[in-house]
Amino acid sequence: MTEFSSSGSSMVRPSFETRQERHDHGRTLRRLVRRSAHAAWTPAPDRADPVSLLIGQGRSRIQDLLPIRYDRMRASPFAFLRGSAVVMAADLAQTPAAGPVVQSCGDCHLANFGSYASAEGRAVFDINDFDETYPAPFEWDIKRLGTSFVLSSLESGSSARQARQNAWIMVKTYQQEMARLAPMSPLEIWSDQIDLAAAIEGFSDKHTRKNISARLEARLESARDHFGLVSFDKNIPRLKVKPPLVMRLPARDETIREAFARYIATQPPERAVLLSRYRLLDILFKVVGVGSVGTYCAIGLFSTADGETLLLQIKEAQESVLAPHLSGPDFDNQGQRVVTGQRLMQASSDTFLGWTHSESGDPNRPVKKLDGANRQFYVRRLKDSRLAAIGADVAQEGLDDYAALCGRALARAHARSGDVAMISGYLGSGDSFAEAIVTFAEAYAVQTKRDWKDFRKAIEGGILPASTT
Repeated sequence: MTEFSSSGSSMVRPSFETRQERHDHGRTLRRLVRRSAHAAWTPAPDRADPVSLLIGQGRSRIQDLLPIRYDRMRASPFAFLRGSAVVMAADLAQTPAAGPVVQSCGDCHLANFGSYASAEGRAVFDINDFDETYPAPFEWDIKRLGTSFVLSSLESGSSARQARQNAWIMVKTYQQEMARLAPMSPLEIWSDQIDLAAAIEGFSDKHTRKNISARLEARLESARDHFGLVSFDKNIPRLKVKPPLVMRLPARDETIREAFARYIATQPPERAVLLSRYRLLDILFKVVGVGSVGTYCAIGLFSTADGETLLLQIKEAQESVLAPHLSGPDFDNQGQRVVTGQRLMQASSDTFLGWTHSESGDPNRPVKKLDGANRQFYVRRLKDSRLAAIGADVAQEGLDDYAALCGRALARAHARSGDVAMISGYLGSGDSFAEAIVTFAEAYAVQTKRDWKDFRKAIEGGILPASTT
């Protein structure tokens, strides 16, 4: 059986049983929750109003940025799905769950996968957004990812049949990857990575293989040039302003400087020695993504006395949209939740991951109340957005190849924290689970379109503010 721990320091704990025993237990779960049951989607009679959920979520965000968020969300049903994780979390909580729990992405859609350079400089493919990560039923991420493939496929001009096929490929690849990982030792699973260059060689379309390989090499090279974000004046580095989405905000500058200082002061000794070689020279604020718009996000330029640079990103962490619907771990700092989730799910993690907050006083004192001057953050090394966008490039070239890549990455991420043998035992080798998830994804895509239309009406009626950027 899988259980939550009472401490935020540990997340999901598989039982200490043999692999075969856990696999057999997964098979018995089919009698409790049939795999076909995952196809069901019917809005609950007391379903929360999506617009009201978004308004409630927006109260803790930077109000001046909400019009940008809503404008991005009204572009299409898929864009709305990206920004409305809070809505789908409430809906998923009403759906059947077989029992196995994993460290969930929490906002699992196809745009939240991508590539980044490992510590060895190799491009790896993985989930790359963990703002909503939390322990949850393993089905939730799969259902949200499947819905995203249905919507994105239709919006790119694919037929309904092809949209269904793309979602099917993702789920079947997830199922097959779980079967591959199940016999492996925990250490083997923990170190398993997806080498993007090798994965590209396995793409079905020759044209896609050639184009993506060329882009990958070019973007790996860009990482050696500060991602185009840094300029030098007499060997003094400065960050480049790119308004209106990358800019200086002097009124909020001190909040970020204070948070960075607290982050550095609380690092373990070996990382503190490394960071002591650098000083914070410059800060820029950045509007990112769709769902994250309205939260604090900034880039810190650190430099040695010789002008050698280190770029760190600091990003606000609020409560996961999954947390209200689950009895899971409690965190004194939501940045810790994000960092813990990322370390659990990613095969090649970031050396600089850490968490901090903006309140003055004891850096180790928990911060419970969030307001304009009191926010919680996580810190990571800035990744090249152009390299991360390789995933989007693959999706544009061929959604079927991308669907397989995402299914593989999600299964590997779930296998690190969840009971891979139990999940594999539940899934089996047949098509029942995949058919059910695809049916759900199609039905929820229709629901998303309805919600998107109501969302647009709320903007047109002045209930929600929106403006173009």
